[in-house]
Amino acid sequence: MKSPVHRCRDVEHGRGQAGAGAGTNCLQAEQRIPISKDVITSSSASAMWFIRDVCGIVCAIITWLLVFYAEFVVLFVMLLPSKNITYSIVNGTLFNTLAFLALASHLRAMCTDPGAVPKGNATKEYIESLQLKPGQVVYKCPKCCSIKPDRAHHCSVCKRCIRKMDHHCPWVNNCVGENNQKYFVLFTMYIALISLHALVMVVFHFLNCFEDDWTKCSSFSPPATVILLILLCFEGLLFLIFTSVMFGTQVHSICTDETGIERLKGETGKWGKVPCWEAMEMAFGGPFSLSWCSPFAGLSCKKSSPEHFTVPQGEIIEEDVIEIPLD
Repeated sequence: MKSPVHRCRDVEHGRGQAGAGAGTNCLQAEQRIPISKDVITSSSASAMWFIRDVCGIVCAIITWLLVFYAEFVVLFVMLLPSKNITYSIVNGTLFNTLAFLALASHLRAMCTDPGAVPKGNATKEYIESLQLKPGQVVYKCPKCCSIKPDRAHHCSVCKRCIRKMDHHCPWVNNCVGENNQKYFVLFTMYIALISLHALVMVVFHFLNCFEDDWTKCSSFSPPATVILLILLCFEGLLFLIFTSVMFGTQVHSICTDETGIERLKGETGKWGKVPCWEAMEMAFGGPFSLSWCSPFAGLSCKKSSPEHFTVPQGEIIEEDVIEIPLD
């Protein structure tokens, strides 16, 4: 998931002076800032990322518990008591595989840096290292004191500016941004699939039990079996609708190259949008392949030691709108 072109904003000089606008030396909107990607990205991009938010942690734990509950009902109420061994093996393998991929996607969405901008880099020394030209302005986030790249927004929960932030999702205890959107899409897709699969199996189980003796349909008592199945049916239906809508929303955001927060704030059309398929390749990390469906793509057990650019230290500039050249 490569970072898009990070652009800075330009301003006109000499407003109110006749003909002054024609002689400005503003950069084109698509021109890159001449700076290493290691400077734009957070220095913790390769390290473990975890948000210490009580609400998010509770929601993440609830998510895992709900998946484990579905796993319990599917295995011990429906599949293991079944007389059809082939039915149990096929459906058990499929359900467990999808559940494993869903939890792995959830873990990666939660523990991946979504694209945090380094904190406290709004210093004179850092801005001078960007080698910007006169006439440009950069914007400082007053909350985390960082220079905001284009399309970055501040998250009050993460307490950081996040590049291409779509929204903060408490269910994954993280922002959905430039670096982890793929894992969030996979998480919603796999949860929707296991919800649909569970609902189909519940329907078949009810039909079989109506034709046969309820005492032979499950190792639990008939009332307990009915309650467990109804709860699973309610859970599956609820999360099927919710995650299907989220999946469609995220795919639409990727294809339109427009995040949810940009659409909410009406910030559309302020950047050069890329075509749908190119945006999908950027979000999923390359040309179409099976790795698009894998939450493990890009994982490596080897410790890489990239050469990080050291941000020059100095005092934080007080102004939120900083014009080049600096005074």
